[in-house]
Amino acid sequence: MMSAKSAISKEIFAPHDERMLGAVQVKRRTKKKIPFLATGGQGEYLTYICLSVTNKKPALVSITKVKQFEGSTSFVRRSQWMLEQLRQVNGIDPNRDCPEFDLVFENAIDQWVASTASEKCTFFQILHNISQRYLSDKKPEFINCQSKVMGDEKPSHIVQNTTKIEKNRKEDEVNPEVATGNSILHSAADSVTSAVQKASQALNERGERLGRAEERTAEMMNTSQQFAETAHKLAMKHKC
Repeated sequence: MMSAKSAISKEIFAPHDERMLGAVQVKRRTKKKIPFLATGGQGEYLTYICLSVTNKKPALVSITKVKQFEGSTSFVRRSQWMLEQLRQVNGIDPNRDCPEFDLVFENAIDQWVASTASEKCTFFQILHNISQRYLSDKKPEFINCQSKVMGDEKPSHIVQNTTKIEKNRKEDEVNPEVATGNSILHSAADSVTSAVQKASQALNERGERLGRAEERTAEMMNTSQQFAETAHKLAMKHKC
């Protein structure tokens, strides 16, 4: 069964030559008082906030609210803003994973609760990345967001390596002989790293050549099999 986000991408954005970059399922933190007739009396619905970009240049990024009403398999495009209209992204609490967030536009403020905190985090990461990529100025302000959303959080192994490098640097400053030894070790390590990278590249290139050879072999085998079957049919025909 096709997921809701895949269906939205295919039904809402693909027909308009747009590519969906991400989406988050949400519900409002505060209910809006909307007259019954304004919704057409369609009852309950699911809401998705979607990020999309046009395939044609210059690329235009949109933030679109999409709804799916109860009992319906189709999706409906509702409100839409250009990325340039987004002024602020509020993560509510930078110290813990929480599903709540606010989007502040030029003329509107939407207060949402994502279906899960992890889904909100993924949406924020995509939103932050495309803001950096597609906006040269007037980028939205990200406040009360965890460091992992902004790409500032380093994996533990990188933090450990950074600590070791800093420790070695301090030892170098204290003891010149140690500094010389470390310099030699660093040079040797760089040489080994370079050799490993070259060997890895050579293996990758060899693997690509082997892959192409296997594809050609398979094509030749398939052609030979078709030729053999045709020859056999001709032989049986003349025999009769």
